[in-house]
Amino acid sequence: MPTPAPNRLNEFSGAFADLGTFLPLVLGLIALNGFSAERIFLGFGLFAIAIACYYRRPIPVQPMKVIAAMTIGLGLSPAVMEASTLMIGLILILLALSGAITALARQLSQAVSVGLQLAIGLQLMKMGLEQISLNWVAGLGALGLLLMFRGNKASIVMLLIIAGGILWQSLGTSPGQLPRQSWQMTLPSLSEWQFAMFSLVLPQLALTLTNAVIATSAMASDKFPEDKAKLTPKHLGLSSGLANLLSAPFGGIAMCHGAGGLAAQYSFGARTALAPAIFGVSCLIFAAGWQYGLGDLLLLLPLPILGALLTLAGGQLAWSKRFLDGRPFCLVVIGATAITALMVNMAAGLALGLVLEWGRKRALARA
Repeated sequence: MPTPAPNRLNEFSGAFADLGTFLPLVLGLIALNGFSAERIFLGFGLFAIAIACYYRRPIPVQPMKVIAAMTIGLGLSPAVMEASTLMIGLILILLALSGAITALARQLSQAVSVGLQLAIGLQLMKMGLEQISLNWVAGLGALGLLLMFRGNKASIVMLLIIAGGILWQSLGTSPGQLPRQSWQMTLPSLSEWQFAMFSLVLPQLALTLTNAVIATSAMASDKFPEDKAKLTPKHLGLSSGLANLLSAPFGGIAMCHGAGGLAAQYSFGARTALAPAIFGVSCLIFAAGWQYGLGDLLLLLPLPILGALLTLAGGQLAWSKRFLDGRPFCLVVIGATAITALMVNMAAGLALGLVLEWGRKRALARA
């Protein structure tokens, strides 16, 4: 069934539906770790525009969560980020070209995919609720309005809520000022390369392969079946790998796609290349105007309201009609995959789901 004709207002709201995960990580790297904001936004802007031109669909562009969160939490330098970004970019390209990503994706049944999406959705809801907890009244009020006006009115309601939140924040406090660091090319030391590989890249790789490549491909192919041939794990792995490999020497941070981001953008109306193009151009504008204080406007976006967007997107990602019409064994696979992914990590959840599906196929072959 062809994708419905796009609505420009929906595309605009969908372009910024994933800010709840994007902004906290990016602003943290800028304000706490001394990263160059211009280079970060330049990398995201160029990546998003390239994605718009190639995929022609709202394929999201996000920071790699494990690398970004650990960099902020441990106070790591831009040199460690550069090493991490270069290595994971190269690894993704090699896995995509070798066919390893495609081989893994072929083993992914619908039950395993739904289980991974359930885990990712619940994680997004948890992150959203943490942001809502900063101001329960504003956050839950925004979430209630979004739930009340779902469907065609969701885009307008989202934009009005964000505009109202910015106005409320600007009346209550001054936005403050984000740092304006100059960018300098760095050369990571041997110890920084080693630390990046074992402490950042390997933990991130499991999440990237499952969430940013395989799960995103499965979801995008389901939502845009006419473009299934392009929305493959191989292509998504290559686009992520190339973006990181090319942007790292110029001060970019580790970037990827993501099933959660796709769910958020799609739920608020993004359907075409216009959404990532709008996001990309906006990032380029912030990169160009950062030294003139344009970036300080981002501090006016209330986190509780961004948390409401994130919570709603997570709930929509977590839900599947398979919970109602799935066979008992499928529900077992879904539950086991999701629980393991949440309790251990995405790679462990994926591995358990594949083992359970393999056991089911062996049992059917013997029957």
